[in-house]
Amino acid sequence: MTSRAGGPRIVFWRHGQTSWNLESRFQGSTDIPLTDTGLAQAQRAARLLAGLRPDLLISSDLSRAAATAAELARLSGLEVQQHEGLRETYAGSWQGLTHAEIKARFPEEYAAFGRGEPVRRGGGELTTEVADRAVPVVLAAFDKLPEEGTLVVVSHGGTIRTMLGRLLDLAPAQWESLGGLSNCCWSVLGQGARGWRLLEHNAGTLPEPVIGDDT
Repeated sequence: MTSRAGGPRIVFWRHGQTSWNLESRFQGSTDIPLTDTGLAQAQRAARLLAGLRPDLLISSDLSRAAATAAELARLSGLEVQQHEGLRETYAGSWQGLTHAEIKARFPEEYAAFGRGEPVRRGGGELTTEVADRAVPVVLAAFDKLPEEGTLVVVSHGGTIRTMLGRLLDLAPAQWESLGGLSNCCWSVLGQGARGWRLLEHNAGTLPEPVIGDDT
C-alpha cells in the first residue's frame, strides 16, 4: 500500500459482492444490496483502508456502495457523503441481463462496444457521459483535502474505470485497457509533475476473478 507521504491521493474503492455479480447480471443503476460475503469483504477492506488515515469519504448512493462505505466510516469516524453522480453506468434494457443474454439479444451493440466504439448500451449512457458526471464530484471533494490528504471514493467497477481513464488523460477507446476491479478492491491515483499517476490498481487481495457490473 502506498505510504502517507508524497502528496494527496485518491483511492477508488469498488463495492463488495452482490447476488447479481455472482449471476453475471449487468447491474448498472439497479439498486442491488450486498450479499453476506460482500459485507464481509467490505469489513476486511475497511480495516486495511483505515490504515491510510483517510480525510474524506464519498460514495455512490446505491446501497451496495453506501453499505461498503459505511464500514470504513465506522472505523475512521468520517461521515459518508453520498452522490448520485458516482452511480454505475445506466444501461437501459441491458440491466438485469446476464452476459450471455446481452450477447444474444444485442449482438451488434455488443460487438461495437467490444471494438471500442461509443455505444449507448441498452439505450443508456455513453462511458464518456459517466465520466462527465462522476469526475467533477471527485475533483470537488479532492479540492477540500489537506496538503497530504487522502480521499476515498466508493463506487462501481465501470464508473471507476471511466474516472481513471479520464483523470489519466487516456482516450476513451483506451479505457478498457484498465483491467476491472475485483469486489472490494481499489486503485490509487497520486499527482506527479505531469498530472495524475496510477500508483496502485486492483489492490487489496490476492488475484481473484473480476465479476463486473458493466460486463
